[in-house]
Amino acid sequence: MAKKAKKQQPEGARETRPGKGGGRRAGGTPATVALAAAGVRHTVHSYEHDPAHPSYGEEAAEAMGVSPDRVFKTLVADVDGTLTVAVVPVAGQLDLKALAAAVGGKRAAMADPALAERTTGYVRGGISPLGQRKKLPTVLDSSAAAHGTICVSAGRRGLEVELAPDDLARLTDAVLAPVGRA
Repeated sequence: MAKKAKKQQPEGARETRPGKGGGRRAGGTPATVALAAAGVRHTVHSYEHDPAHPSYGEEAAEAMGVSPDRVFKTLVADVDGTLTVAVVPVAGQLDLKALAAAVGGKRAAMADPALAERTTGYVRGGISPLGQRKKLPTVLDSSAAAHGTICVSAGRRGLEVELAPDDLARLTDAVLAPVGRA
């Protein structure tokens, strides 16, 4: 079972330790279940999602009081006919040419949102790189390595998970490459 939030954690955050809190419980998502099953230390942050906010990622950073360069968005692109996940800082944009090069492709374009939702099992603004319905090739922006922890969607709007970039890369079989740009 998850421990109560510590005083230094933002409101709505809870830490999960390896071997504790596995299985589905109220509010669990495939992403948090996957983290618990893998025994990865992580912290779940929840906040009240505002549908009128213009940016899901920036909203998350503001709500958690975390620098936007530590909050990463999950984008789904089509690289030469293969859906591919890119995880980049919310403070920047995805470089589609760099993404294609990182996976040995020639062309990349953003995937159709409905196809991305069907394939991952998540809704736009809540797509997590973890626990996807179909495991897709994943590229994590190399800037993640500069941080002890980063935040990514935990599988729904208003829910983020904080974990070490190495753990995220390992669980998603991600390639680290400079695919984000300011």
